[in-house]
Amino acid sequence: MRIKDRFLEIWAENKLFRYAVIIHLGYFVVSLICVLTILRDQNDFIIYFNAGGIFYNDINNLYDQKQYLWDYRYLPLSAMFFVPFYLLGFELGFIIFHILNLIINILICVYLYKVCVLVRGVDHEQNDKRIILYICFYLMSVAQMFNYLLGQINQIITLSILIALYMFIKYNTLKRQFLGGLILGISILIKPTAISMIPFLLIINLDFKRRKKLMIDFSISILRFLGAILPLSLNLILFFIYPKLWEGFVETNFTGSNPVTLNFSFSITKIILNFCYVYNIPFNQLYVLIAVLSTLTVIGFIIFIMGKFDKQHSIIYGLTIGMIVLLLGYYDSWNHHLLSLTPLLIIIIFNMPRHSKISDKIIQKSFFFFSFFDLAFMWFWFLQYMYFNFPYNFASTIFLVLILYGISKQSFSHEQDDKKYHSKIKTIREGDIKEQNI
Repeated sequence: MRIKDRFLEIWAENKLFRYAVIIHLGYFVVSLICVLTILRDQNDFIIYFNAGGIFYNDINNLYDQKQYLWDYRYLPLSAMFFVPFYLLGFELGFIIFHILNLIINILICVYLYKVCVLVRGVDHEQNDKRIILYICFYLMSVAQMFNYLLGQINQIITLSILIALYMFIKYNTLKRQFLGGLILGISILIKPTAISMIPFLLIINLDFKRRKKLMIDFSISILRFLGAILPLSLNLILFFIYPKLWEGFVETNFTGSNPVTLNFSFSITKIILNFCYVYNIPFNQLYVLIAVLSTLTVIGFIIFIMGKFDKQHSIIYGLTIGMIVLLLGYYDSWNHHLLSLTPLLIIIIFNMPRHSKISDKIIQKSFFFFSFFDLAFMWFWFLQYMYFNFPYNFASTIFLVLILYGISKQSFSHEQDDKKYHSKIKTIREGDIKEQNI
């Protein structure tokens, strides 16, 4: 009832919130009509639907890509999630799936609110108006419409990340830490978007200046790690029973011809492959993938373990770095994947100092670009390729690199900012005390 009552209060008081809800419901209705009519055979849900059917009827041919409109890339057990929708039939299955995505988006807003309140710096406004403002922007994001039209499953991943993050920060018990890792692992099982977050679940810090030693919280780190990999390890059973599944999974995702195909992915790996393809430069796509991913992972991990992050909130930046590593490193990084990143950016905005230049100039601007302008560059890619033979979608790439740079700069300059920041906090707190005395 508290959520319902609070919703009605915000609805009555906040005009932008009303607009955001109406616009989001507009996305929901328009996309539902489009998918059931003109986009009946041109969406991602039909891939999941067919995968559920093949898993149910003939699991050995799960990675026979001739049976799909676009390649099915996910882990075998991911297809099991879509079996119920297959059994319902396409129309009813999609309607249920679509409504489920809407409900999940509501829960995303709830947990996004909870996490922002939990990690918000004391120099931020202590009412929730600004948090609601950013939640409105998230609901109105153009990527939401694109995600609904495709029948994608990014909302499930986003909700899982937020729930796991809430548990990691809110509770310090080993049981909750394991459960948070397990929830994150289940999301990776459904769609491997968050798989590169696993190394950043560790509570680890390398301090050269003060202690000159590596600090690790082994118990929590191991439990988070075990929770995350447990659901993934269940796929090994299927790979063992059906060896053809392993061959198909590896070929589809790493060694086959699909990763070489020109497309508007904004990952560094894809930009390199597109460049080599256009200029007939010999390459091996797997070597390029390994080189880019390993380089980004090392850079991201150095930032994570050497940065002066607050211990309790370091997981926010770890998960964000992990997401950026995957988006920049894997072959296919699409606009709708950013719906799993933008809530993390909102959380960082409220965790960084209120008037942080990095937050203002990098994080906030990146959030607005991903939410409202990124999709335009997908169409721009088609024009570039069609008329100028220039198949590079690099706008989002630049913003992702900037976010990584911003997090790095914030973490390594943290000690210099601390004096100004805590001085400001002290002034705010003294002001609060005076008000209370009056």
